[in-house]
Amino acid sequence: MESKAPPQSSPPTVLRRLINLDTAVSLKLYTFFQPILPFYLLKSLELSGDGRLFFPIILSILLTTNPGVATLTSTTVTLTPTANLLINLLIGSLLDLVLIGLIKHLIQRPRPVYNKNMFLSFAVDHWSFPSGHSSRVSFIATFCFLYSNHIREIMLIKVLNLYAKSVVVEYFAVAVGIWAFVTSVSRVLLGRHFLLDVVFGGILGVIEGMLVFRLLNYHNLSSWFIR
Repeated sequence: MESKAPPQSSPPTVLRRLINLDTAVSLKLYTFFQPILPFYLLKSLELSGDGRLFFPIILSILLTTNPGVATLTSTTVTLTPTANLLINLLIGSLLDLVLIGLIKHLIQRPRPVYNKNMFLSFAVDHWSFPSGHSSRVSFIATFCFLYSNHIREIMLIKVLNLYAKSVVVEYFAVAVGIWAFVTSVSRVLLGRHFLLDVVFGGILGVIEGMLVFRLLNYHNLSSWFIR
């Protein structure tokens, strides 16, 4: 009797090839930079984009700057410019939290095997795709860019009493953008995420910032629901 030839395995799909390439490139970046960059630097960047700190900071600023209601009518509630800006930031942050949790739950891509010593706040934090840090900091950077004039006039000049022509005021949005980029890259170098997790998270954060600026902001939401 002739022996049957072993069944040939089907070639990997395009998606599988992309995932394998992403895994390999992420590992190379991690192993190359691990001896070079100090752990405390990467950990500091991780903490700077942590949502557990971000939400209390927004609420604290809301309380300390005393953003009371400016006008109250039967149909609308008009907030002070500071409160309006911070509430829009809070709306985008909540949107980011919901979208990241939903996508992580649906995709369920495991984190890199070399990811260690990571504190998990929620069950979905077990999953890697997409990067919540990357989406959050990218949203903040996009928000600061789109609302740059408001932030300069309201937060930096009026609230913090900074000089209008100072370096901080002039290049605030640029500095936030650099911080967002470096923090996103650090997620791969720290071993928390794969490269595609960070790229998709960054794109998602930019989209969230544009949505808040154009559509899901306090002014539009109040006109829709308070009538």
